[in-house]
Amino acid sequence: MLGVREVLILGYPDGAVDEIDAATAIAAIVRHIRRVRPHVVVTFGPDGAYGHPDHIAISQFTTAAVVCASDAGYDARDDSRSSAHRVAKLYNLAWRNDKWETYQAAFRKLTSIVDGVARQANPWPDWAVTTEVDTASYWPVVWKAVCCHQTQVSMYERLGQLSEEQQRVLWGSQEFYRVHSAANGGRKLENDLFEGLR
Repeated sequence: MLGVREVLILGYPDGAVDEIDAATAIAAIVRHIRRVRPHVVVTFGPDGAYGHPDHIAISQFTTAAVVCASDAGYDARDDSRSSAHRVAKLYNLAWRNDKWETYQAAFRKLTSIVDGVARQANPWPDWAVTTEVDTASYWPVVWKAVCCHQTQVSMYERLGQLSEEQQRVLWGSQEFYRVHSAANGGRKLENDLFEGLR
């Protein structure tokens, strides 16, 4: 639906990614980074969006892998001996309050219980958003792609009940926090993840 040519699934158990050996997961992501050689990597923020342990683990593993991939001395435990690759920019997803309010209009308050403690979504403050990409003209395609996520279809049916205006709020722009960049910086709001690289 989105024209993505390749999806690599590491096969880690849903709901237990945080129990995977960190060195193993990081090495797997490093191998992928060194093979694909991306300029930009996007992952969850350190809070895992709403405290989801899998998302937190993904954030930690991916952030560590971006650092390790650039280290020529890091052994990714593969036979290809692929060369080090420095990712130019790393971003975290950074939903503002209006997005979370719209999302929760479909699901009520998004909360999960982890180790007996309630966790919930906390929006990023407006000042922390470094990048806002206008995706308004693509939101119908994005929504169709979301509906293809087979393991989550029953949950996403509730999103289909949102008004068109709510759909536009949810999918019409995407916000990010620039964790690091070797290409640009400053306080000016970016509108392109590749800003400074083109």
